[in-house]
Amino acid sequence: MPIAQHPLRVYRNRGVVITLAPSYEALLHQSLAAVEPLWPKYPKTRRLWDLLTEDAEAIANWDMADYLTTNKLNYNDHGMTHAIVAAANAIRIFDLLGQSEARPDVVASRAGDLDDACLVVTAATLLHDIGNQVNRKGHEALGIALAQPILDRLMPAVYPDVTTRVQLRAFILHAIHAHDFDPPPLTFEAGVVAVADGTDVTKGRGRKAFDLGKVDIHSVSALAIDEVWINRGENHPVEITVVMNNSAGIFQIEDTLARKVVRGPLAKWITVTAITRPSDTGSDTRIIEKLTLKHGAFVAA
Repeated sequence: MPIAQHPLRVYRNRGVVITLAPSYEALLHQSLAAVEPLWPKYPKTRRLWDLLTEDAEAIANWDMADYLTTNKLNYNDHGMTHAIVAAANAIRIFDLLGQSEARPDVVASRAGDLDDACLVVTAATLLHDIGNQVNRKGHEALGIALAQPILDRLMPAVYPDVTTRVQLRAFILHAIHAHDFDPPPLTFEAGVVAVADGTDVTKGRGRKAFDLGKVDIHSVSALAIDEVWINRGENHPVEITVVMNNSAGIFQIEDTLARKVVRGPLAKWITVTAITRPSDTGSDTRIIEKLTLKHGAFVAA
């Protein structure tokens, strides 16, 4: 499917002026296109991906989680689009880590192979936020209760063996429970889910909250982020580069992404770089040119 070209729009709210595309759809299409070449390596993951993203119950869960967070709490998107963007990023991160010395817990425990580990990461990322439909507080634990019956219904199509299915389901549920570090993730797979969740920080994610009138450091910082790149790094298997149009974006990066890298089980394998676009600064003072995450803190590159 070709990526739609959306005209830029200017949003003005309580003294804040932000120019951005009016749709989150382009980011969704870009995410799907980026993961498409990886599917031949992970056929079981692709099978469960298709089952989940076409499942009426899963879609209804995403819709209600999004309704409560965006319309009642003025948060950004926590529905199906966020789930798919984050899950596509999770697969890309997992694939890069799989080419390194990092070893998934699914493989180390002999519960499955790399495809099974990727499936765990993907399913957990797709379902990680559905607990928000009940309440934002404790949504991680609530998400487990809502995800388990969906998994029990869909996973037999991929895993006829009950032992394999239950073991992999345990990894999925732990990753859902730990995606926001309350409690912290204990497995490789849960670490990937947590980091991937933090990569969905472009200004499309902050637009809804901004439109509804929530102008604070969270929404403005989110709107200062243009792009997130996931690539192999020079010194790390994964380098996540966050491109900002304004230095305010550093708050969102630290609050949403960097803490999950630094505090998680993948700290030695992933680094984060934040850069600003010189051509996009306009009249804003470009306080930050380039920062890189080193030893748990951002330093000038």
